[in-house]
Amino acid sequence: MKKLRNLIIIGTSHIAKESVEQVRKIIQEYKPVIVALELDHKRLYALLHPTKRWIRISEIKKVGFKGFLFNLLGAWAEKKMGKMVATPPGSEMKQAIASAREIDARIALIDQDIHITLRRLSETLTLKEKWRFIKEVVTSVFGKRQELKFDLRKVPEQAMIKKLTAKIRKEYPSLHKVLIEERNEVMAKALYKIMTEVKKEKIVAVIGAGHEDEIIRLIKKREKDGAVF
Repeated sequence: MKKLRNLIIIGTSHIAKESVEQVRKIIQEYKPVIVALELDHKRLYALLHPTKRWIRISEIKKVGFKGFLFNLLGAWAEKKMGKMVATPPGSEMKQAIASAREIDARIALIDQDIHITLRRLSETLTLKEKWRFIKEVVTSVFGKRQELKFDLRKVPEQAMIKKLTAKIRKEYPSLHKVLIEERNEVMAKALYKIMTEVKKEKIVAVIGAGHEDEIIRLIKKREKDGAVF
């Protein structure tokens, strides 16, 4: 958990049982007026309405084939890991929504539209990065099982997160730029706007672990520069 004046940021793992409990506890303790989520409207709807449906060609056209493929494989791998620890992906977000309703807090969606993110991936992801990603996902699921260096039921330590982020930056520079750098900018801008609007009232933001420090740095930069919306 990180704090910046009236903002409390919870860094979570989307399949960690520990994150679900932490979200519940912190929202109950701080009773914020707004709970901000690392979601957009499309992902929120998909999270709350997890029905199977046929994939439409029009959707692939909107986001590009590479972006569509990345999203498909990523969701598949996350679902597989979620089954390993009996915690469905997005459980902490569902808990945040339930806890916000219990205290009559407003929900704010601060992430970039998923179609924009996937379209940007299609535009920037190189063939080398794409095939490396596919290979790593398939190997991790069907390959020889390796001993995990951290417990999937818990949020990884900061040292591990920084190591993984550095690996992504080195091996998947396009992925790092689109999924981390650009989305950090979007979420920091949204949170800065909310902080300005509610003044001293408390805000709890539930975002993936690893985003916290950079988002706080970007918010501070906006404050220093006197940024407008």
